[in-house]
Amino acid sequence: MTRAAVVTGGARRIGAVVARHLHALGFDIALHYRSSADEAVRLRDELCSAREASCEVFQADLDDMAAVTALAQSVLGRYPALDLLVNNASGFAPTPIDRCTPAQFDAMLGANLRGPYFLIQGLLPGFAAGGSIVNLLDVHIERPLRDFNAYGAAKAGLASLTRSLALELGPALRVNGVAPGAILWPEDDAAYDARAREQTIAQTPLARLGEPEDIARAVAFLACEAPFITGQVIVVDGGRGLAG
Repeated sequence: MTRAAVVTGGARRIGAVVARHLHALGFDIALHYRSSADEAVRLRDELCSAREASCEVFQADLDDMAAVTALAQSVLGRYPALDLLVNNASGFAPTPIDRCTPAQFDAMLGANLRGPYFLIQGLLPGFAAGGSIVNLLDVHIERPLRDFNAYGAAKAGLASLTRSLALELGPALRVNGVAPGAILWPEDDAAYDARAREQTIAQTPLARLGEPEDIARAVAFLACEAPFITGQVIVVDGGRGLAG
């Protein structure tokens, strides 16, 4: 029987690679996007050309609670039995403490913690026994990134939620996290200018960037091959966390 997976922020970058990888493993994909409509439609068409009617796209701003509720209802209307939710969608922006506004703080909290929380709540009625939730976290919850304090706090909250829900939702559901290190650089230089990038690579024992496929494989492992693992976070950083 075909399995169904929801991938948030799945239109591009790591999310798109996760969606492709899960699709290749036989999952039908509920592909969420916020603003990348063209990329989402192209990916849907790509996946459906490989296997007919195997992907649907769903638009929502996860910082909007009404939109999160509507998203959950739309997904369950199309996929009444869910096997996997990958909370990949994320907001990433600097919020220096001396000038962060409440709106900026709330935006980081909404995209990275509140949105995933209430999406899980909304999708709970559709999860099959033995289902799985995988939250995409960040190594910077342990190694703070200067000026990204609200982002880091929200991701740390999502890590805590991962452990809490593993207790609350077991044994029917497993809840785990994947914390990427340097996989893809941000699309601007707000956090990683050329010097920061060189330093990051120099301090990584494997001496290179990771690949989005590394994250996709970790997600698939937790979802498909780890029936006795819950409440855990797999760090995928090439050993960067060992550098001190």
